[in-house]
Amino acid sequence: MGKLYICGTPIGNLEDVSIRLLKTLRLVDFIACEDTRHTIKLLNRYKIKKKLISYHEHSSRNREDYILNQLLEGKNIALVSDAGMPGICDPGERLVQRVIEKGLDIEVIPGPSAVVSALAVSGLDTSTFVFEGFLPRQASKRIEVLERNKEESRTVIYYETPHRLMKTLCDIQTVLGEKRKIVMVRELTKKHQEIIRGSINEIIDKYNKQVPRGEFCLLIGAQKKEPINMNEHQLIKEIDELIEDGIDKKEAFRLKAKQYNLRKSVVYKYYTNRDL
Repeated sequence: MGKLYICGTPIGNLEDVSIRLLKTLRLVDFIACEDTRHTIKLLNRYKIKKKLISYHEHSSRNREDYILNQLLEGKNIALVSDAGMPGICDPGERLVQRVIEKGLDIEVIPGPSAVVSALAVSGLDTSTFVFEGFLPRQASKRIEVLERNKEESRTVIYYETPHRLMKTLCDIQTVLGEKRKIVMVRELTKKHQEIIRGSINEIIDKYNKQVPRGEFCLLIGAQKKEPINMNEHQLIKEIDELIEDGIDKKEAFRLKAKQYNLRKSVVYKYYTNRDL
């Protein structure tokens, strides 16, 4: 049986390819891609001649059946998107699931990712983050998603299209307030790449004067919580009460750290230094 290669391709600059990607594209029997007109530019850049078939969000189940049958017949196939990793906010997810169900081989060829690249240059917390993909088109559902992430303590990343950008920014202003740090990233790795950092008001003002172009990565800084005032002796007493109720000491520290918005190490220090 053949193998499906999930191939990460450049998000903009065609020089962002790996030797392994080029070898794979030359090796496979054909390439399934979002837009053949887009993928051919990459192939022409590296003088690769290969059969292309389209596979995108509007492709029928018959197209997936065809790819699966080709794999069963021993063909090796590369799956690519127009930019970045296939399967991430991408119809390739469906195909990958069906290939796995059939018990066929899959191999990933790592490559550029708009989400990770935008996060790396954002200046926001990169230790933990949430990626939500494209926000809903419907305003009520979009606000519902924003409300869900309102108190998020991790960096939140969305994709957004240019024609919905202003509506989304206004919704963010309404739901999250005016103080949250926002970073807008577009055309990353391209000649006209743009990285904008500022408050939601500043970014709205910018795009009231400038027509948004290209798809955006929109990153929202974590909600900063102020520590709650508490008495050290009261904290120790509450931890003792939890432990007496049968709760593990570490879990008691975690619960109180969350309640008082403190680091668990700080709670531990208070408790262990109680008699000093």
